[in-house]
Amino acid sequence: MKTRKFLATAILALTFGFTSFAQKSVMVGGAAMYPNKNIIENAVNSKDHTTLVAAVKAAGLVETLQGAGPFTVFAPTNAAFDKLPKGTVETLLKPENKKQLQTILTYHVVAGKMNASDIAEAIKAGNGKATLKTVSGGTLTAWMKGKDLYITDENGNKSKVTIADVNQSNGVIHVVNAVLLPKK
Repeated sequence: MKTRKFLATAILALTFGFTSFAQKSVMVGGAAMYPNKNIIENAVNSKDHTTLVAAVKAAGLVETLQGAGPFTVFAPTNAAFDKLPKGTVETLLKPENKKQLQTILTYHVVAGKMNASDIAEAIKAGNGKATLKTVSGGTLTAWMKGKDLYITDENGNKSKVTIADVNQSNGVIHVVNAVLLPKK
């Protein structure tokens, strides 16, 4: 009986060990994003997300994004921030603009974990579009063009998901090529 119990425990341990091992890391910004690390622990290693990380720190959202979640984050690259009008990022990073920066950053976050396949199912169920409620209280619209996933903000600006399903211990990141902005 003890031997059987030991074997069952060993098999379960091996199974769970291989399951977590099977979740591969994804390369983002030249760094491996590990599924057993949280959103912040991974993001700080991506050379393509230094502006986003600086913004998250300036907005005081580090603790939130290290929390249990789960979160779905549409993470703009440095190049996405560079598309904004000159001086926008510098202005937003000032302490007096903290509230506005928080609103913009939480507009990129949806509560719960939605992998690309979940979003695609929602798009199919919505006859080609899915409305996603953001943590900031706004909405994003997800849609497909061929096999590409796009997100449109409340102003009609579109952002393409360039790397999907970067799994984290507290959610998932989808890298996007444009900053999404809530309605003013």
